[in-house]
Amino acid sequence: MTDVATDQLQVWVDQDLCTGDGLCVQYAPEVFEFDVDGLAYVKGPDGELRQAPGARVDVPEHLRLEVIDSAKECPGECIHVVRASDGTEVAGPEAED
Repeated sequence: MTDVATDQLQVWVDQDLCTGDGLCVQYAPEVFEFDVDGLAYVKGPDGELRQAPGARVDVPEHLRLEVIDSAKECPGECIHVVRASDGTEVAGPEAED
């Protein structure tokens, strides 16, 4: 059995559902950032936005809770946090409670 507390996680944003509310940017500005279109995107460790649809980045270990909370609190339900090993969604609209 895998453990979400130790598994490597990845995150991506569905811009089609993004409301531009900004909770994710407040929770984890190292991972999320607005682009000029007013929508949130993930960014890599290099600080570059990943603008391709479905682009994923690794969740830094020290920001796991903030990223998971972002997915849970997002009013647009557009943030997907998945296990890198198998793609299972652990937080977001497709996660099992």
